[in-house]
Amino acid sequence: MSLLAMNDLVAVVTGAGSGIGLATATALRHEGARVVALDLQPPAAADGLLPLVCDVTDEASVAAAVAAVAPRFGRLDVLINNAGIGAQGAVDENDVAEWQRVFDVNVFGIVRMTRACLPQLRRSPRAAIVNTASIVSWTGLPRRACYGASKGAVYALTLAMAADHAADGIRVNCVCPGTIDTPWVGRLLSAAADPAAARANLVARQPIGRLGTADEVAAAIVYLASPAAAYTTGTALQVDGGTHSFVVPRA
Repeated sequence: MSLLAMNDLVAVVTGAGSGIGLATATALRHEGARVVALDLQPPAAADGLLPLVCDVTDEASVAAAVAAVAPRFGRLDVLINNAGIGAQGAVDENDVAEWQRVFDVNVFGIVRMTRACLPQLRRSPRAAIVNTASIVSWTGLPRRACYGASKGAVYALTLAMAADHAADGIRVNCVCPGTIDTPWVGRLLSAAADPAAARANLVARQPIGRLGTADEVAAAIVYLASPAAAYTTGTALQVDGGTHSFVVPRA
């Protein structure tokens, strides 16, 4: 029996079509949870996994997806707010429409999903919410103004939600990944003039000597979502290879 004790739990994961979201949905199933995988392009159906198309920027789409959970599984215990998009640029390099687009997914998407799930979460004896923030929630990186601001808001929102819903018995935490080898990072590297050199440079900046994996972030998310973390709320768990804590000395 798993120490995480997730066998009877039902989890909703947004952004579950690839990367960290897909790895998290897979890990939750491995630990015995039944999973509702939401995405614009959700993964294939599998035992214990219900894929649903959901646009977190659309209130009706969110409501329809959440409404499908109870008839299928009878309960909702865990919400993983993982859906997110990136943006590159200094504060003057992204127009207002781009800022609004990023915040609509990364911040307001969490608001919409959480509001829709709260009635069911309040009925769960082991309710938990885990939001995907980022190292840029508190570390300034070049040309990440819009993205960093949105993920800073996710961190602040996590703390506020933890305070608001402790009395409801709902734990709220977030993970703050560093540079993770996901399709999004792969696309950024592929767009560089020299993709191989860009990857080598990115790896060289990691204190631990490599990029992180989606499975490593998923493991942290599953822990925070599980009853094993029953006394943990209002926490931001760094999964960044030490990037926030120390720097690599230059040769």
